[in-house]
Amino acid sequence: MKEEKKLSEQITFTQGDITKQADIEAIVNAANSQLRTGGGVAGAIHGAAGPQLERECLPLAPIEPGEVVITGAYNLPNQNVIHCLGPVYGKDKPEAEILADCYRNALILADGNGLKSIAFPAISTGIFGYPIEEATPIALKTTAELLTSLKNIEEVRFVLFSKSDLKIYREIWSEMTVK
Repeated sequence: MKEEKKLSEQITFTQGDITKQADIEAIVNAANSQLRTGGGVAGAIHGAAGPQLERECLPLAPIEPGEVVITGAYNLPNQNVIHCLGPVYGKDKPEAEILADCYRNALILADGNGLKSIAFPAISTGIFGYPIEEATPIALKTTAELLTSLKNIEEVRFVLFSKSDLKIYREIWSEMTVK
């Protein structure tokens, strides 16, 4: 049984490259429906993992918005990649529920596979157009609410690509935990 930790110790934030989180067991890929190499996070993860990742992904596709699947990590320093299809802002409705499902389903899948740590990018905030200021509270609230009921997950890291995104995550988390 995991030792009780405060949420402030379990949920962490960093600016950086999600493919370089060597101390994390699973990273989350902001995937496309076909689970293929793409742009943004998906392109970076597939590029770092190597072609074996796409070969393992192909029979698992397509996935719907909010759905997740797990694969090996190949040339990445992690054990697994959890692929999640986030909502396209303004198209996939209700986008807030679908985005929450991404975080919830990824956490449940990681926990069910006995993983202790997981790293998320800011799902759907790139080419899918979800405004970071709207997506962040959904990501943080969903994660914080679910984390206490999980058996294995001890750390959830949000890996933000830009300093401005990191600042938004930290500010919103601070507002949420002060209340």
